[in-house]
Amino acid sequence: MNWLPRKNILVPVDFSDDSRAGLQTAREMIKDPAHLHVIHVLPIMEVADPGVIWDTIDDQSRREHAEKALRQEMCEQGFDDEVHIVVRFGDPGHEIVAYAEEIEAGLIVVSSHGRTGLRHLLLGSVAERVVRLARCAVLVLKHT
Repeated sequence: MNWLPRKNILVPVDFSDDSRAGLQTAREMIKDPAHLHVIHVLPIMEVADPGVIWDTIDDQSRREHAEKALRQEMCEQGFDDEVHIVVRFGDPGHEIVAYAEEIEAGLIVVSSHGRTGLRHLLLGSVAERVVRLARCAVLVLKHT
């Protein structure tokens, strides 16, 4: 029995080495790159952010910049244009899970940054939130 998902695989990318490892792991698990989805979640800009106050940056330009960076990252990692790329705004854990449900993902491959102690308490863990909220299998790659 093959335990690997036959559906889409979702990989959250934050441009860290850990998330690059997640991409490589997903590559080994999937036959067709068209079933690989990559998501990057940007924080919502606050009203008091300088870019908002001076009207020098908006969500559309942020999205375009992030999509361009993701395309470049995919190219550098050896992925072709068939990989689906999406950029969302909001809480990373919730947005990752919501997108996984939209695409009916069979697996989410998420990297853990290995935060402990006070940093973990204050920042929380996206991987933890994804594990708690996801309705599909989640593979957490632990930081070494």
